Amino acid sequence: MKIISIYNNEKQLIKKARAGNPEAQKQMYEKHAPKMLGVCRQYIKDLQFAEDVMVGGFLKVFTNLDSFGFKGSFEGWIRKIMVRESISHIRKQQFVVYDNDIYERNEMDSISISSELDVEHLQMLIDSLPQGYKIVFVLYVVEGYKHQEIAKLLQISESTSKSQLFKARKVLQEKLKKQNIIGYGTR
Repeated sequence: MKIISIYNNEKQLIKKARAGNPEAQKQMYEKHAPKMLGVCRQYIKDLQFAEDVMVGGFLKVFTNLDSFGFKGSFEGWIRKIMVRESISHIRKQQFVVYDNDIYERNEMDSISISSELDVEHLQMLIDSLPQGYKIVFVLYVVEGYKHQEIAKLLQISESTSKSQLFKARKVLQEKLKKQNIIGYGTR
């Protein structure tokens, strides 16, 4: 028996979810949850906390569906909510310091080396960055935000955003270079 989706058209699905239709909300959640968990996971190291943030983000999505004006991508709209929820979670958990000395005080764990860099390995490298570096790096490189937008979102100066990105890239390059030496046993 072939299962046919009740709401094929996303616009119809959104309208039904706005009206409070639980089946439409469930279908919307199931459609977007895997990708949005990935978004939250980019910011939050612990998978369980990332899941909690994602669920809270979907609560915001469903309570604010009326504010979606069908201009632009619905997935992009949800993604923005998830990014903001993730950053809000990080702020609540700890004070994020954008400081030059954090890297030295916050030595990264040894990471197992494989001959090919896969997504999980890259995520581990990004997770090993100091929190301030990581947030700016993900917002700029992964999400595509501009420094001006990052500065406004994180309530930091534009130059701090640029500096954090530069330092994050430098740290990641050093890690990759070090792992290449360790991984292949050459200097």
